[in-house]
This record gives sequence, C-alpha cells and structure tokens, in this order.
Amino acid sequence: MIEVMYFAWVRERIGIPRETVETNAKTVAELVEELRAREERYDVAFSDLSALRVAIDQDLTEFSASLEGAREVAFFPPMTGG
Repeated sequence: MIEVMYFAWVRERIGIPRETVETNAKTVAELVEELRAREERYDVAFSDLSALRVAIDQDLTEFSASLEGAREVAFFPPMTGG
C-alpha cells in the first residue's frame, strides 16, 4: 500500500486530493500506468508526463524511480518562481 497525493490541476482532474493505493508497481512510471488503466479521469490527468513532477516521500525524483520502501508518492505540475 502506498499513499498517493495529487496537487493543483492534477487533483482537479482526478477529483480527490489523496488515496491509498494497493500496487504491484516497481517504479513511478509503472504506478502511473496502473492509475491510467483505472478510469478516464486518471488517463486524462497523466496523459502528458512532461507536464508533471513527482516526489517520493517528499523528495523530488524521476518517473523511472523505484518505489521500493516508498510510503508516499505525490504528483504536481512544475513550480514556477516569481
């Protein structure tokens, strides 16, 4: 089980801020594929991974990162400075 959190427009498209997911995914990319296969709203939210960033246990990482030992995965759009 892993806690998955969604922020900004990702949360708006999926419709929930967080959920606990039972997964066999070994990487973030595999988790995304599992989520996309669930429902259209996930497929839409994850249709362009270049528009997303990901963090595992609050550390920014890549979609190729391993989920081994992860408790939490967060998806969000890139941050802009100002």
